[in-house]
Amino acid sequence: MAISTSNECTQADPQGRIACVTDFRDSTDEAVETAIPRRAAARTAKLASLPLGIAGRAVGGWGRRLTGQSAEEVNAALSAKAAEQLFEVLGTLKGGAMKFGQALSVFEAAVPDELAAPYREALTKLQAAAPPMSARQTHRVLAEQLGRSWSQRFAEFSDQPSAAASIGQVHRAVWHDGREVAVKVQYPGADEALRSDLRQLQRFSRLFQALVPGTEIKPLLAELADRMDEELDYRTEADSQRRFAKAFDADEQIVVPKVVASAPKVIVTEWISGTPYAHIIKDGTTTQRNEAGRLLAEFHYSSPTRAHLLHSDPHPGNFMLLDDGRLGVIDFGAVARLPHGAPPALGLIMRLALDGRSAELFEVLRSEGFVRPDTELDPEDVHNYLLPLISPLTEERFHFTRRWAQKQALRMGDTRSQDFRTGRSLNLPPHWLLIHRVTVGAIGILCQLDAELALRSIVERWQPGFAD
Repeated sequence: MAISTSNECTQADPQGRIACVTDFRDSTDEAVETAIPRRAAARTAKLASLPLGIAGRAVGGWGRRLTGQSAEEVNAALSAKAAEQLFEVLGTLKGGAMKFGQALSVFEAAVPDELAAPYREALTKLQAAAPPMSARQTHRVLAEQLGRSWSQRFAEFSDQPSAAASIGQVHRAVWHDGREVAVKVQYPGADEALRSDLRQLQRFSRLFQALVPGTEIKPLLAELADRMDEELDYRTEADSQRRFAKAFDADEQIVVPKVVASAPKVIVTEWISGTPYAHIIKDGTTTQRNEAGRLLAEFHYSSPTRAHLLHSDPHPGNFMLLDDGRLGVIDFGAVARLPHGAPPALGLIMRLALDGRSAELFEVLRSEGFVRPDTELDPEDVHNYLLPLISPLTEERFHFTRRWAQKQALRMGDTRSQDFRTGRSLNLPPHWLLIHRVTVGAIGILCQLDAELALRSIVERWQPGFAD
């Protein structure tokens, strides 16, 4: 095998970022197996192979179910075989396809049980699993990013990946100073795969709409595309994780692993171990579920104040309950920057809705862009639409359940109802899109956990504008 190289990487800077990257290429490049199918035509064909007939019936059936028809009237049986195919296509393609599947997985709590059951396990698998790339490929990327002598940085390195993500996989290792570390290595061709997938998935947005009641697929895909470049450069992720780690350093409830080193396609962080939220969702005790939910809510609402950032990839694969009872958080590729913290208007909207001050609520929504200037709406209808969504704040403790999520989806999706018409008339301003999606995703996890917690006290403490 012929190898050509350019300059070696220089010494890492004080934050562990690699100052330059070795150009380490195999002249027989075409013979090297790739982790992600790169050709757009091949990826399009795989995405198009999704069970369109079954999925099409599901779209129609779920749509009729959401309009209030009984389950007996709905001819939309989703088979386990179709679910397996969905996982195989989205998971093996990785890239944008897998990232989209992960985003869908947090919303399954809102889907009626008789329709969602075959898909639930398949979508959950996407949160933490995908076929790995070979050791040869992994070593190649490490050499390109950390230099030809990359192995000398580690006392030990496991070639067997411990986890897989949408654009990279994680290896367990021991740093040269003895620290256990997680090494995330980006798949070759991840950038091409993301761009190709997101273009094709946008074509199928209507097909997938029924999978996520209560949200819109097109804005979700647009947001994934907008944030693509940030997620592809692990140095940006490393900088975000450093800020989170500093904000939560020595915290009694939340652990963010420190960054050890980073390069554009490799990031090395401290290793943490715990019980993944996916396991708690499946087999956790009531105590585990409630505590996992409380910690997640604490992290979600406190981050904008403490770190001026919002972790924007809420799916169970990114959270774990450590043996000492703390919440472990990983994967900071998607982060919203909130230099002034969470917007006080959000807390004010919650407060006015709770107090029944519909006229004032309507004016705040209009000033924030939720009501367009040329839109005529009854303030009482808007209040009636929003009030059930903040019902978790009306009680000292609230039990988040799949049944509650399904009820909200049915209410907002019933085309015969006033709530449906009101919801369709409201606007979601671009600068609110990410906060909205992350909050909905976090609530989706709480419903999957079947967690009961005192959410109101957390919101009172951390959300500006709510208790003012």
